[in-house]
Amino acid sequence: MGYLSLRDYDVVRIDTPFGHMMGHWYGNRKDRPILAIHGWQDNIGTFDTLIPLLPDYLGVLCMDMPGHGYSSNLPPGMHYSADDWILIISRVMKEYKWSKVSLMGHSLGGVLSYIHTALAPQTVDMVILLDITLPPFDAPECIPKIGSWMEKHLVEEDRNRLAEVQEPPSYTMEQLRVVLSRGTFNSVPLEFAQHLLNRSVRKSSLYPNRYYFSRDGRTKYHTLLPFCAEKALELIKRVKDKPYLIIKGSGSPFIDSRCDEVLNYLSENNPNFEFYEVEGLHHVHLTNAAECAKHIVPFLRRYRPPPMGSWSMAVEETKVAKGKL
Repeated sequence: MGYLSLRDYDVVRIDTPFGHMMGHWYGNRKDRPILAIHGWQDNIGTFDTLIPLLPDYLGVLCMDMPGHGYSSNLPPGMHYSADDWILIISRVMKEYKWSKVSLMGHSLGGVLSYIHTALAPQTVDMVILLDITLPPFDAPECIPKIGSWMEKHLVEEDRNRLAEVQEPPSYTMEQLRVVLSRGTFNSVPLEFAQHLLNRSVRKSSLYPNRYYFSRDGRTKYHTLLPFCAEKALELIKRVKDKPYLIIKGSGSPFIDSRCDEVLNYLSENNPNFEFYEVEGLHHVHLTNAAECAKHIVPFLRRYRPPPMGSWSMAVEETKVAKGKL
């Protein structure tokens, strides 16, 4: 049994009322794959370093969210929100006629996976969350920022209209790598930035060797479902004993004390819950994929095992013990 290859994929297009969603289906096309959803302002390139470390008996379907990557933007005048993005999961399930889904999500993709699992637990057989547990809670100090987003959203609408007749400002690829890295507070170092830029920029038609960002600027000012500690706990109770893996980046602030009540509940009530901390920042699955895979691969083999006779338990245990997965 081998591992997935970034070169072995089918391009996926799912038509939607607003256009289409695009993605890559890696590996096994015969069986239901893992559905992987990227984080805010990212795209499926976020999984580039992790994919080749996952076993090839399972496929992985990575989808660009609307407004990101190669998926369509929402129509003019519309606003991005989590309760719309969460329909990505249902749209994919409907397209392939799945009654169950296996979810892997980073950041916002993990939030969507958490909410979908809690709202429709009968449709999910396992969950992997990468450096996320919960969406941010409502807090009074957030009100001024949310208020300013209304005006900024309108500014982005104007920019989108202008871009239809005039090319946006363009930059060298090196400049864009710096911009992206700084924008993530170095969670995506320069040497990893290209994985995300491949589907986030377009080549300038006016200047050679220059590019501009193509993702929808309105996504910067999206809204999340209102959340509080009480609601978060009630939602996680609906997960019951579902296989549930969380990986935290050791230097990331996205899983902190506000998550303690939910994590404690999972630890005490879900025998199939696993939590690991891996060295890295918020994009730990991209920058330290090998360490993440040491936890993800056994989890996959435990809850989405390969067909009997296709592998040797002794051989697999030896690989894991030697750090070769």
